[in-house]
Amino acid sequence: MSVFTRSGAGKLVGAIAVTAASALLLAGCAGGGGSAEPSESSAPAEDLTLKIGSVLPQTGSLAFLGPPEEAGVLLAVNEVNEAAKGGLTIDFTPGDSGDADNKAFETTVPKLQNAGVSAMIGAAASGVTKLFLDSNVAAGIITFSPANTSPDFTDWDDDGLYWRTAPSDLLQGEVLGNLIAEDGHKNIGIIYQNDAYGTGLFGVVKEVFESSGGKVVAEASYNDGDSSFDAQVATIAAAQPDAVVLITFDQFATIAPLLVNAGQSAENFYLVDGNLKQWGTDVSVSLEGAKGTTPGPVLEDDFKDRLNAAWTADGNTELEDYSYSAESYDAVILLALASLTAGSTEGPEIASKLQEVSGGSGEGEKCTSYAECADIILGGGVADYDGYSGPITFDENGDPTEASIGIFQYGADNTHTRIETR
Repeated sequence: MSVFTRSGAGKLVGAIAVTAASALLLAGCAGGGGSAEPSESSAPAEDLTLKIGSVLPQTGSLAFLGPPEEAGVLLAVNEVNEAAKGGLTIDFTPGDSGDADNKAFETTVPKLQNAGVSAMIGAAASGVTKLFLDSNVAAGIITFSPANTSPDFTDWDDDGLYWRTAPSDLLQGEVLGNLIAEDGHKNIGIIYQNDAYGTGLFGVVKEVFESSGGKVVAEASYNDGDSSFDAQVATIAAAQPDAVVLITFDQFATIAPLLVNAGQSAENFYLVDGNLKQWGTDVSVSLEGAKGTTPGPVLEDDFKDRLNAAWTADGNTELEDYSYSAESYDAVILLALASLTAGSTEGPEIASKLQEVSGGSGEGEKCTSYAECADIILGGGVADYDGYSGPITFDENGDPTEASIGIFQYGADNTHTRIETR
């Protein structure tokens, strides 16, 4: 497991060792925030109805991440309500984030705000979250993303109302940049999406790879919503790199065949969480040998079984991908525990306890389920929740300080398997 911490102000330099000193990027005091002091014995109200909504990709260029994220939320909501601890129940309303192109969030977010939610789970895309985060902050609503990885959120002026269970791309970029170098590549090309996610991850991969002695010989960006990528592919192919990094969403399905036709070998492609999909026949060229990274630990079979049971009970087909399912589940559990600790369903009051229930205060008794943690809180203690996505342990900016990155490789059937965890 890689340990990812952030405090004070720092700049990514060289081949990053992910420690409190080197995994920093402009960390400010205006980020996620939370109480650094454990609460005294709380007295939860007899009836706490916590209203939560989701703003997750049911449509758009990240739609493949929607099912596992929604399944994680659904399972957590079910388990919190079944536990019925301290009078707390969750009233959940799902919603579509879409992407920055179709802008489905412009309908979803106001609807949830008007419904009086205390928190929204989402969005998945950093660029989408940026478009509604300030509105939620003004309304006193928590924005809790299971998949945002842009470093920009660390020092966002969010009044302590932004949190995430996914680590910043400082970590994924470090792992990916070092992986490419370790595989023996010296000259790479990078195609990336021109948004908060793409530019942030591109910058880290480039810096880490070049600090190892390699060189980025070509780089090309595109905008979300673009449908033609001939110019970007021509730029990369002209430089004749020995590997290509693709920091994209589902545009990968169009770009990959163009690169292969231009003479690039797919076995030297490197993907990221935004496109690390079980592509199968959805990509017209063989991806055998290609590698990619995505945040998250190896998931227990029991957790996958519970996810599928909750998901298929609503008439959905079994999950093909589990990316960010654990992070989504943990987001809901943490919100419920913070609400129980605060004895409140008000967004700012819940937010003030999120760091504490994650163990970020340095106090608390370890627990690994909502029911177990709730019993500690109701008994007057401090809960320290360790979830399926990891120990979490929020810092003062609302970022998890402990996380892992999976490394995956594609086989002949264009589906990937995990080959390593860092």
